[in-house]
Order: sequence, then structure tokens, then C-alpha cells
Amino acid sequence: MEKWYVGVDGGGTKTAFAIAGADHVPVYTVEYPTCSYQSIGVEAAMELVRAGVLDCLSAVGVSLTECAGVCVGMPCYGENREKDAEILRRANELFAAIPVYVVNDGEVGWAGSLACQEGINIVSGTGSIAFGRGKDHAFARCGGWVQFFGDEGSCYWIGRETMSLFSKEADGRMPRGALYDIVREAFGLDDDYEIIDIVLSELAPHRERVASFQRYALQAAQAGDQAVIALYERAADELAGMIHALKQKLRFSSEPITVSYSGGLFHAGEFILSPLREKVEQMGGVLQTPKASALEGALMLAIEKFGR
Repeated sequence: MEKWYVGVDGGGTKTAFAIAGADHVPVYTVEYPTCSYQSIGVEAAMELVRAGVLDCLSAVGVSLTECAGVCVGMPCYGENREKDAEILRRANELFAAIPVYVVNDGEVGWAGSLACQEGINIVSGTGSIAFGRGKDHAFARCGGWVQFFGDEGSCYWIGRETMSLFSKEADGRMPRGALYDIVREAFGLDDDYEIIDIVLSELAPHRERVASFQRYALQAAQAGDQAVIALYERAADELAGMIHALKQKLRFSSEPITVSYSGGLFHAGEFILSPLREKVEQMGGVLQTPKASALEGALMLAIEKFGR
């Protein structure tokens, strides 16, 4: 009888679920809202994970006893001892019949991008974090602190910095580029200062909405706004710093070390990839296109953990 595995890729904006056999090829996928306990609390987060897992099993007619294991990539996991214990307790209660392996969501990004092989993966989505595994299977992380004093190079960070650029272009502290008109049109501004109330009341209370402001940066960069293009280069600097830190912490079989990437920021394409590639090569690495998605990475980790 074939054994089945469920992978969960949780994030600050959405949670993706997939079910696969031992070949880790998804046969069914589904998306739910965020499972971040910082946004919805541990109880609601674990109930959402349970619903998504059962959705996957039901979709392919698989019983609980036919599920060999579940890997859940949870935002913020590993950052609060009490919350981690609560998550594991609820996971064991809700999935009494299924082995569950809970990891930080950045770890499933690493697993997918590098197919569980040694190397470093940089994640830049709503937040930013880097994970690496060395030749002795030692694991290390860098970044992923919190948006108030971290998450540099993430969509949130670029969204916030883009707001700052708009204010400077509005004031005349910087030359007005494409960004100025793009933001005014997007929010229907008659007066530039109207953006203050919009940001404070509609965007700032929601981490993912600040991160989504990055879309205006990308539009401006595509229109040739040099200040925004330079912002992506600054983001690459921040991400490269995390990669360098992990390179010092871990031992690798040989150089160049493999570095991959995942997360929504990389939809910006060469605006972020070109400067990041250059910086990775300067430190003795090679930037590699992800081998698989973070969701497939969760499946790979489930199979690595429970496949035996």
C-alpha cells in the first residue's frame, strides 16, 4: 500500500498544502490564509493547519492511517519556547494518528530550493531569513528577526522604504521619478499628504499590506526609476550579508558553495537577482535557480523524516 505525505508551507500571507507519494510530486494542492500565530494565535493557526491537511487527505481519498507523516513549515517557529511547545502540543493532539514534524517556514524554503542538499537558501517574502546545511548536516539560520529591527531585504522592508522614497520625491528631497506618479495614481491622491492616513489606518497595521507596497517599487523600477533600482541593490546587499554569515558558520564540501533563493521578492527578476548574483560570486558562491518550491520542500522534509 502506497504511503502518502503532506507538506505545509506556512507564511505571513498564505498557507499552502500539498499531498504526494514517495516521489514528492504533488497530486493535490490547496491554499488557505496565513497560519502565523503572531497574526491569528496558536489555536487558530493549528486548526487551520488541521483543516488544510484533512482537505488534502480527503481530496485523494486517503485515510489517516495511510499518511506516513506531515511536515509543517510554520512562520516564527523556533523563536519563542513557550509558543513552540504550545504548537507541538496542539499538533500532537490534532494529529494523534499522524506523525508531525514542525519546522520554521524558512527551512522548507531551503529544502525545496536545494532539494535537501548542502548549501544556503535565502528567503525574501513578507520577511527575510536564510537557512543553510553544511557537509556534516549541521544546520544554521540567519536573519528572520522581526520587521521592527530586522527583515532587511524583504518585501516588507522594500515596501516601507518605498513609502519613504515617495515622501522624499513628494517633498523634493529627491528628484521625482516614476514612483511618484505611480503611487499618486494607485491611491487616487489629490494631495500627497493624504498618503499618511492611508498608510497608518489601512497598511501599517497589516504586515502583509506593507509588504504588498513593494509592487509599486517594481512598477517604478520597470519604468526606469533609478532611486528604486538602487533600492533593490540595497536589498541585495542585505541578503548577501546573511549569506556571508552562514558561510562563516557552516562547513561545506567544496567551493563554490550553492546558494538558492525563494520568496515573493524574487518576482522582481533581475532587479534583485543581478546584484545578488554578483555579490554571491564575490564571496565564493554560485546563485542557482530553485530546484523546487517551498511547498515541495515541505514534502521532501516529510519524506526525509518519515520515509524510513
